Amino acid sequence: MTTEREEGPAAEANPEAAQPANGAADPPADGARAGEADVQAQLEEERGKAQAYFQNWQRAAADFQNYKRRVEEERQETARLANAALVINLLPLMDDFERAFTNIDAHLAGLTWVDGIRLIQRKLQAVLDMAGVTEIPAEGQRFDPAVHEAVSQAPGEEGKVLAVVQKGYKLGDRVLRPAMVVVGDGSQGGSEQ
Repeated sequence: MTTEREEGPAAEANPEAAQPANGAADPPADGARAGEADVQAQLEEERGKAQAYFQNWQRAAADFQNYKRRVEEERQETARLANAALVINLLPLMDDFERAFTNIDAHLAGLTWVDGIRLIQRKLQAVLDMAGVTEIPAEGQRFDPAVHEAVSQAPGEEGKVLAVVQKGYKLGDRVLRPAMVVVGDGSQGGSEQ
């Protein structure tokens, strides 16, 4: 009975079990070594694939982080440009307020409605200050073509800003509008021209 079981379907599935145990067959060590070498080669191949997949994943994660950073920078730049456009459109209002207050009649200066308009001008100035807008210093400064625009020359110290025709403004480090200035031509009193 035991011999029939060994010779039946189990013997076909496992030929080594059907071999006699007397040692007449080849030892299974050579076959096992070959199978082990195949398994080892497959394992190394799969490790290589896993390493490649991991490196691709790392690159994709780094690309995604760079994309997120770039989108955030673009969003911030868009907001800065929108603020700059708004401020540039408000600057003529500030100029008009300043011209109006410098040319106001003395008998109107004490009226409450004039004081009310002055308060509106101060509120507008406060809004611009909160947005990061600063006035470019000009009068008495050395002429700087990066922030000043010379509209004329007059007798005075060469390269020095003598008067401001129109104020200039910056938004952070960016010049929104250069200050229009009168620059000294190096002559004293107008005798040298």
